[in-house]
Amino acid sequence: MNEDGRGLGGPMRTLIRGGWVVGNEAGSHVLFRDGVVVFEDDTILHVGTRFEGRVDRTLDARGRLVAPGFIDTHVHCGHLAALRLIGDVGRPDYFGQPFFEFTTPRRGTRAVGDPRYVSSDETSHEILRVWTEFTIVELLRNGITTFVEFGARAHVQQALAQALGRLGIRGYLGAGYNVGRWVGGENGRLERVVDEAGGAALFDEAIAFAKDIDGRYGGRARGLLCPTGVEMCSTTQLLETARLAAELRMPVAIHAAYSVLEFMGIVRETRMTPIEFLQSLGLLDLGPLLNIGHGNLVAEHRRMPYSGGRDIELMGAHRCSVSHCPVNISRRGRFLDTWGRYRKAGVNLCLGSDTYPRDMMMQMRTASYFGKVLGADLSSAPAAEVFEAATLSGARSLGRDDLGRLCAGAKADIIVIDLSGRDTLRYGPVRDPIKSLVDVGIADDVETVIVDGVVRMADRRIPGVDIDRVRSDAQLAGEHMWRHWADWDPLFRTADEMSPMSFRVVD
Repeated sequence: MNEDGRGLGGPMRTLIRGGWVVGNEAGSHVLFRDGVVVFEDDTILHVGTRFEGRVDRTLDARGRLVAPGFIDTHVHCGHLAALRLIGDVGRPDYFGQPFFEFTTPRRGTRAVGDPRYVSSDETSHEILRVWTEFTIVELLRNGITTFVEFGARAHVQQALAQALGRLGIRGYLGAGYNVGRWVGGENGRLERVVDEAGGAALFDEAIAFAKDIDGRYGGRARGLLCPTGVEMCSTTQLLETARLAAELRMPVAIHAAYSVLEFMGIVRETRMTPIEFLQSLGLLDLGPLLNIGHGNLVAEHRRMPYSGGRDIELMGAHRCSVSHCPVNISRRGRFLDTWGRYRKAGVNLCLGSDTYPRDMMMQMRTASYFGKVLGADLSSAPAAEVFEAATLSGARSLGRDDLGRLCAGAKADIIVIDLSGRDTLRYGPVRDPIKSLVDVGIADDVETVIVDGVVRMADRRIPGVDIDRVRSDAQLAGEHMWRHWADWDPLFRTADEMSPMSFRVVD
């Protein structure tokens, strides 16, 4: 086998016999009943109802859904144990913004366990292994064949790239950079610490990493430019990001229009909204290659006291991408206002998991339900649109017309989904597999994952991965983090004080 897991004896032609097959014609998904997919090595040759040519092997997926692998456009590496402390609780002065709750350390201390902020001398090889293995195993188990990592430090990205190479997923990796971050000052008050020299070093490190990683592992690892947040970066960094992205044709991922404090701070400093500020710097000119993380707290949002806003119009006019993470923002009492409005404006709405679980079926369902409720329109955010957001729109945000679809010439990134519900009646009678998937599907329904023409998971098992060990390692890491919460919490709280248990615990 070579580094991509292929045999060395020549091209291998494989036929998958469905079931339902999600094909693609003229850029739109179509459904083939009892369809077939044929691929040779890493490229799809044929999708349709039959194939008469030679094949070397046949995979039986009858009674199942054969679909393009999902594209998660907003991933933060790690087991995310810190987020288990912010369910149903939080500081009201953070206005629902989750990352303040678990990444803002008391001045003079360091937050424990967040890959975006820990330095290389604070991160052991074992910690990196647990973070990166957990991330990629969860993504593969959930049918995600391509992911976008939003800004972990460069040494974490290096470890993630090695895990990507070993486990066979496709990833866009970009080390985060900025010129400062938030800390907890006197009485836990938010304070901004700016380090121009440190920010310049982070920028240089991130650009070097993106260029170096681009094209590694048979092209499965690609570079990404990742200014961590519009309010955290200098104007110089953002201008240089726009220039380099256009020069290198490299995607950009940035958190923007995602926080009340960010929105108000940018307006106060520039007299522009965050989206208008990005436009003034030329970043919106990148079009779909600009992935705006969340992009939900825009000027037009019904909860924002801002008059005359046109942020959605601006993003739509440039066809920019928004990585919508519906599960995460709904947990914090926030929402996209609204799915139909963004789509009508021309925004390239994609889906991201952001936090746990990295389950695109859960993301699709949440996006659909909230789109209907908030739009007061039962036809809003239909199953077809949220499925496209998890596939075609994600590919568009990466400048790829060979991902997110099953058609001749596309990459052989394919998933097989069991529509039986196994030993449950969850699916019931299936008429439209996409509507059924969005309504009742769960990540564990994914049974086979193929990336670049190589079977990376079969019968829900990933070769060389002990799921029980991955789970146990994450549990131990989480418990260590929770025990040491008071070491850096701005209000000196223990984990139990910050996040009381749902019910009284009796030992």
